[in-house]
Amino acid sequence: MQDSSRIPVEDLDEAEARAELHRLAREIKFHDQRYHGEDAPVIDDAAYDAMRGRNGAIEGRFPNLVRDDSPSKRVGAAPAGKFRKVAHARPMLSLDNAFTDGDVADFIGRVRRFLKLKEDASVALTAEPKIDGLSASLRYERGRLVVGATRGDGRVGEDITANLRTVSDIPERLHGKGWPQVLEVRGEVFMAKSDFALLNEVQEAAGKAPFANPRNAAAGSVRQLDPSITAARPLRFFAYSWGEISEMPFETQQEAMESFSGWGFAVNPQTRLCLALDDALAHYRTIEAERAEMDYDIDGVVYKVNRLDWQERLGMVLRTPRWATAYKFPAEKATTVLLDIEIQVGRTGSLTPVARLEPVNVGGVLVSNATLHNADEIARKDVRIGDIVTIQRAGDVIPQILAVDLRKRPKGTRAYVFPGKCPACGAHVERDRYKTEVGGETRVTTDIVYRCTGGLTCPAQRVGRLRHFVSRDAFDIEGLGRKQVEEFFEAGLIHSPADIFTLQARVEAGEINIVEREGWGETSVANLFDAINARRAIAMDRFLFALGVRHIGQAGARLLALNYVSLQAFLDAMVEAREEKSDARLELIGFEGMGKKVAGTLVDFFREEHNRDVVAALQAQVTVADFEQPESDSPLTGKRIVFTGSMEKMSRGEAKARAEALGARVSGSVSARTDILVAGPGAGSKLKKATELGIQVLDEEGWLALIGAD
Repeated sequence: MQDSSRIPVEDLDEAEARAELHRLAREIKFHDQRYHGEDAPVIDDAAYDAMRGRNGAIEGRFPNLVRDDSPSKRVGAAPAGKFRKVAHARPMLSLDNAFTDGDVADFIGRVRRFLKLKEDASVALTAEPKIDGLSASLRYERGRLVVGATRGDGRVGEDITANLRTVSDIPERLHGKGWPQVLEVRGEVFMAKSDFALLNEVQEAAGKAPFANPRNAAAGSVRQLDPSITAARPLRFFAYSWGEISEMPFETQQEAMESFSGWGFAVNPQTRLCLALDDALAHYRTIEAERAEMDYDIDGVVYKVNRLDWQERLGMVLRTPRWATAYKFPAEKATTVLLDIEIQVGRTGSLTPVARLEPVNVGGVLVSNATLHNADEIARKDVRIGDIVTIQRAGDVIPQILAVDLRKRPKGTRAYVFPGKCPACGAHVERDRYKTEVGGETRVTTDIVYRCTGGLTCPAQRVGRLRHFVSRDAFDIEGLGRKQVEEFFEAGLIHSPADIFTLQARVEAGEINIVEREGWGETSVANLFDAINARRAIAMDRFLFALGVRHIGQAGARLLALNYVSLQAFLDAMVEAREEKSDARLELIGFEGMGKKVAGTLVDFFREEHNRDVVAALQAQVTVADFEQPESDSPLTGKRIVFTGSMEKMSRGEAKARAEALGARVSGSVSARTDILVAGPGAGSKLKKATELGIQVLDEEGWLALIGAD
């Protein structure tokens, strides 16, 4: 049979075309890998372009033969209008950080205590460089890539499949054998330093602004609406974990990485198995020493418990896994001049001093602002305008001032006086005072933060709450960012969150006009209304976070949604919880991570009539979905459980984690709403109250039998 590669495209029959497309797909992929993955091309650009041209011509003649792994699908796909949302089957978690050797030792200690291991029990860890890139998830079904997504907020990301298909390190089809029918591979998209330098040369030659750093370049490249732009950028990918998986073919983290490599993924060659703390710290030192020579940016080392059965038992704490931690490298530092100190007023009235600096490069980033934290920090460090200061920046953390060089202090400087009035509204500022009980004695603690007493009469607080409301982790309204919120507020178009959802109706009624405003047109206004209307249905935890209640972050909002399930049940509980001795207040305080201070702030927020009016107005405009429990046939789904006393076969921490994983809601106090009390030796008042209320009581054996544990 004649070699199909020598037959002109116009003379190919269907069988020959099919064979040729198969050959070209394999060869072009090989050359992509040699060029992008190894910086070692074996053919010149003209020969490569000829191969791509032939592939395109054959597909043009035989469109019915276009392959799923066609090179044409890895470049030049039609631009998308915008990215659709993708819900992750399993959350993409953040990592807790370690900053010292002692923090790593504490991490291993927590693992031992949680699993009830002996103090000298070996806890093997994998250690790998922490790549400074963009997290991505790749879903394969029957070995074929079907969806690629960004991390997003950890639960919902953006569909960037077309862009990720252009990354040469990401296989269109899995190699080898033994892979599960459904496999979600997770890893980091990044740009090598050498590729970044070349890209910036091209940018500057074309008269375009250079990228600030490789991470920004990679993140911007992978979120292009036109995949051909992404394809022109030298992106790479390291696989390091997984999400949904139909069957588990490995028992350890190390085995998983070896399998990924065999299935066609690049895994970091610096990953090591460490059998003891000393091994883990030694590998950290090695990577730190080699960091400058690596062709990609890293900001630390990630440790993961090697045994997957232990990972499963350890589980996670809301947004972070208990079985992993990131040991970050020391912060990078620089010296510059403090030009001024400005006060920013936050949405909760907090006054935060911000240092305006003479711009200085710190770790590749131009820094012109730094936080001064609070008035006490300014006084303690004696920071003055005009001082020469040392600043540090670690990863994505806001730069901060470490110290003042007193030897170079200019003459005539004066100690900074913190303002006694709010710079935004002129109201008096004060520090909160808290009463705490310590050993039967009442103590008064003064907060370190000054707060504006103007409340919602303060424009800075009102604007801050609106900015928070539309932010990415809250309502996430595209096209309504910081600048637009401030503009609309100053123009009197929005004063409260509900006003955002009445904008369109007011425009259509002729009450207000947005189209004629500078920077707006019919298309941009229509897009804004579409974005607003797309958020008229929202998850309960996002809704609670969006309200901007002091001390209630994303984790706290999710905790409340998990325990109350519906917004109405939550609001009813807030009314009942106004009474300090009520079951509702005790139950709220008992939630893991809540406590009296946070519970008090939450109840006080909903005690305020204006805040209740804001929520009611929002309820008239949006639908708040009940919190969705994972589908489960567990007997614990929806049950409220309290643990008390000691446990022998399972630590209290693991017992709580197992209960939550099985759909239960764990509380620290017994009330009429409690379904089960698990009581070990030493149980006291909680056991007595549960007995009085007729609540089901289990000992440890009964608990283990209920959850099916050995």
